[in-house]
Amino acid sequence: MPEQDPHPEVSEFKSKSGLKRIFFALFYSFDGFKSAWKHEHAFRQELVLVIGGVIVALVLPVSAYQKLMLIVVLLLILIVELINSAIEAVVDRVSLERHSLSKNAKDFGSAAVLLTLIIAISTWAVILVERFS
Repeated sequence: MPEQDPHPEVSEFKSKSGLKRIFFALFYSFDGFKSAWKHEHAFRQELVLVIGGVIVALVLPVSAYQKLMLIVVLLLILIVELINSAIEAVVDRVSLERHSLSKNAKDFGSAAVLLTLIIAISTWAVILVERFS
């Protein structure tokens, strides 16, 4: 069994610990949102859907738990879309050539977004049918 390096190579961009890390992480997150808004059409479309859905969820005559579930599944769409966009960015950074593995990576991310949309639609359907039937 090979020995593990006691001093593994660490990226110079890897954050340190403490409050400073949390502070900078917050700004990196805002940069991520800004970049997604600027460069990702799907993210913009889904964000508009999510904002509308959150407003609807808050005014629906359902329990607080159901409101929470309706909002969480909408936020999950954005989370998975951001991860999908990150995968696409890394694939494009590595190479813009067409390759079956690049296609697979992008298709897997897209499939994850689709499954998340199905989860959100199903959750909304179950809660709304239960409430209004």
